Amino acid sequence: MAAMIAVRDLSVTFNIGRQHIHAVQGVSFEVAAGETYGIVGESGSGKSTILKAIAGLLPFTAGRLEIDGRPAARRRSRADRRLLQFVFQDPYASLHPRQTVDDILREPLVIQRIGGIDDRVGAALADVGLQPIHRFRYPHQLSGGQRQRVAIARALILRPPILLLDEPTSALDVSVQAEILNLLAKLRQSYGLTGILVSHDLAVVAHLCTRIAIMQLGRLVEEVSAADLRSGRVAADYTRELIAASRGFTRAA
Repeated sequence: MAAMIAVRDLSVTFNIGRQHIHAVQGVSFEVAAGETYGIVGESGSGKSTILKAIAGLLPFTAGRLEIDGRPAARRRSRADRRLLQFVFQDPYASLHPRQTVDDILREPLVIQRIGGIDDRVGAALADVGLQPIHRFRYPHQLSGGQRQRVAIARALILRPPILLLDEPTSALDVSVQAEILNLLAKLRQSYGLTGILVSHDLAVVAHLCTRIAIMQLGRLVEEVSAADLRSGRVAADYTRELIAASRGFTRAA
């Protein structure tokens, strides 16, 4: 199956005064069309930086990105941005507090000059399990799970083939996390999405992803299948430590 996303020797460096922070160093992987690929690691491992570089939200300093077989320009065009959309960690911070849900969902369609706005907004709400009564509410009038559903609807309203998810459930209660994960799994099937999911939670990525990259200090330590991650059949000591830490946290909870 052809790669929808190809990352080749990607590096991202931040210059802070005279200091050079190598946030990502020589990372390579591919994501097949229709696959959801996971990236896990501790805070500061570079996982979210990779996602933002793929999205064009951060410049990369070395390497190559290909989206649907074509090199991704460092400055993305309007057409490029229709290919992929981003769902952020905190839905409250990513939604404009003075816009209604209707305003939020209309905006991408207006920017891209797409017609049939009313019908598309209504369909997008239904796709993520929200009711017509939610359409003219403000973000502060919604629960955390409802806000994240709005963020997902906004990302999908342009029908992009690629969805990039940065810790999409970490700001939610545990019961709501399961609802959002099940929604994402359903949408992946119905929309035929290719996805990359970044998380520090091994259970989350094992639930949605077929293959998972393990990141440490800006480098890709190893790539494992979800089945191998669940069973502990991994090669790197660091991956074993993540698994042990995850189990320990579960027992303590």
